[in-house]
Amino acid sequence: MNIVVIPARFGSTRFPGKPLARIQGRSMIWHVYHRSLKAKRVDAVWVATDDVRIYDEVKGWGGRVMMTRPDHASGTDRVAEVAERISCDIVVNVQGDEPMMDPAVIDAVVEPLTRNPSIGIVTPITKIKKIEEIFDPSIAKVVRDAEGFALYFSRSPIPYGRDIEKFTTYKGETPEDEQMEFLEKYPFYRHIGLYAFERKTLMKFCELPKSDLENVEKLEQLRALEYGIPLLTVLVEYNGISVDHPEDILRIQKGITG
Repeated sequence: MNIVVIPARFGSTRFPGKPLARIQGRSMIWHVYHRSLKAKRVDAVWVATDDVRIYDEVKGWGGRVMMTRPDHASGTDRVAEVAERISCDIVVNVQGDEPMMDPAVIDAVVEPLTRNPSIGIVTPITKIKKIEEIFDPSIAKVVRDAEGFALYFSRSPIPYGRDIEKFTTYKGETPEDEQMEFLEKYPFYRHIGLYAFERKTLMKFCELPKSDLENVEKLEQLRALEYGIPLLTVLVEYNGISVDHPEDILRIQKGITG
């Protein structure tokens, strides 16, 4: 059985109560849950929370929800607790702040694991289409090998070549057609924070201590690479907006179709 688990906690420094924020009359967690339900390669969707308010919200519209320990260090650890308690083969960690999640992205990461469970972890990436995203530290970039396996993730521009230096002051100074030509010529990829795990690999990952590179970049996926766990990337077309601040709700109101 393949499942989606959506980790959702009430406490957030930047946006307390974020999963319950209203978008077109529905909670954000409702949107993420119901978009995940549309994935064709998934048998069930669960919400993993440590807060009774979120639990009651999901139960109120008939969703599957599980109370988890309050001391988890990350959403991935919360997902693993659910996977420990449910019989499943593939576990997809879908972030609870992605109300525009495309179900096709979920299917895209499940499909390789269905064919070859030994891959372990699959994650989606998309081509960067704006120069400013290359230099944005809030966006994780990735470089990969010829077979699509991740070589490294970073908040810095990667790959970093001599030609990129002329764009370091990109704000209105470089013609748009020149920017587009550069982006088409070189492989700049943006990481989308969604993961499909083979169940045993998920458990192994969560048992590992945080790695040095993970601590430096503050990117959890680097733990897998540093401990030698293969991480396959899948190229998709997706430009969803994650909700980090209350003002992000306004940015996505028109993009939600229910």
